[in-house]
Amino acid sequence: MGTNGSTMLEPLRQGLPPVDPTAVSGSASCALPARFEAVRGARSFTRSTLSQWGLDGRFDDVALVVSELVTNALRHALPDDTRPGAGGTGEPEASVRLHLMRWSTRLVCAVRDPSEDRPGGSFTPERTQENCDLESGRGLFLVDAYSDSWGWHPLAGRLTGKVVWALFMLHE
Repeated sequence: MGTNGSTMLEPLRQGLPPVDPTAVSGSASCALPARFEAVRGARSFTRSTLSQWGLDGRFDDVALVVSELVTNALRHALPDDTRPGAGGTGEPEASVRLHLMRWSTRLVCAVRDPSEDRPGGSFTPERTQENCDLESGRGLFLVDAYSDSWGWHPLAGRLTGKVVWALFMLHE
């Protein structure tokens, strides 16, 4: 299947609507440091990648979702000593990774982090009102509102952590 963490993202692919994984027309990923400035870097990476793919018109929605997913990973999914502002040195190899994948009719952004905890705790789309005041709930509410669908999966094999993904349908 090639590079860019294809085995790491296998649970993600299995959870998406049926799609031929060999039909991926574009795939890009970047490691993000355990600093809140990483959100800006993730947005910049998303802008350049979408531009290369001719999808500039989708940048605003996708960048908002990427920002929320990366912020949640940095704030809630890193070990205490590597969280931004925790005074730790952070890990030399980033624990958070952003993946962008494009098929002809869909775009997926996925953020991998080392935590096995469910994103947003008890957030579900049906419980939006009561979670709207909670930071993680509000972030996932935005992800739910701006993407066509989203979900998460634990990583498979010897990898620990999870992937939180959001799907955007592309209309050609």
